[in-house]
Amino acid sequence: MDRPRRRLETPVGAATLLLGFDQPVRISRAGRDPDTLVCVYCGPTTTPAVGEHGGRLAGIEVMLAPWAAFTLFGTPQYELANRTVDPDALPHALDRRVGELAGALAALPSWEARFRLLDEVFARWWEAGTPCSARVVRAWSELVRTGGAMPVRRLAEEVGWSVRHLENRFREQIGLGPKAAARVLRLQRARRLLAAGHGQAETAAVCGFYDQAHLSSEFKAMTGCTPREFTTARRLPFAGAPPGDRMTGEATSLVLTSGASGASARSADFSKTGGPG
Repeated sequence: MDRPRRRLETPVGAATLLLGFDQPVRISRAGRDPDTLVCVYCGPTTTPAVGEHGGRLAGIEVMLAPWAAFTLFGTPQYELANRTVDPDALPHALDRRVGELAGALAALPSWEARFRLLDEVFARWWEAGTPCSARVVRAWSELVRTGGAMPVRRLAEEVGWSVRHLENRFREQIGLGPKAAARVLRLQRARRLLAAGHGQAETAAVCGFYDQAHLSSEFKAMTGCTPREFTTARRLPFAGAPPGDRMTGEATSLVLTSGASGASARSADFSKTGGPG
């Protein structure tokens, strides 16, 4: 990418770690001052963000299951929800040193070597990390499996906890309460269906929204645009399609025109992408 780019990022059921190699990215979110960072950690979110860079962006973006991020970094995830931070400013900084890892990755001669080093480092961090609750992992997996459709009370019964205890543990290890997490996963499924050509009424019914109006309201609240605006924008020449999307098979992002706005370590369940943005 040799020219400035702005991209609208919608909420996804993951935490994000960007290991930048050189140039910074500027991230704007409604109600917060913009952050300009080379390495970025973003916890789970229910609100959209706009990322911008000046024409060249290289690094590795790691998408983490939220409970895996809790183990890797040891920070209660509710402290990071709906936030963008320098990962070396987190309490783990003394023994994680994300900036140093990014520098070591940038110095390697191939992507194969970079991913091998990343696996090795994450495996060490994982072994030394704070164990996540198996019940939280199970509850999260059920929410993902059902696209956010499982009621919170039933979810609590499934793992043998009270609703209150489930909410507290979710906030600690996922970052969002189970109800908010379910909203994100429902919307993620709805975006995927809409991008595949399904109609709004059908999508609302399949994803468990009360009706089409409910889908539209949730979509607007969490992406900054209506379902129609989102699907129309993704059909434009500058939008959609990898590398626009952050997750394979998901409709996560919109590449914006100038002036547009919008609001194994593998056992840790993470995926990696690398290369210039």
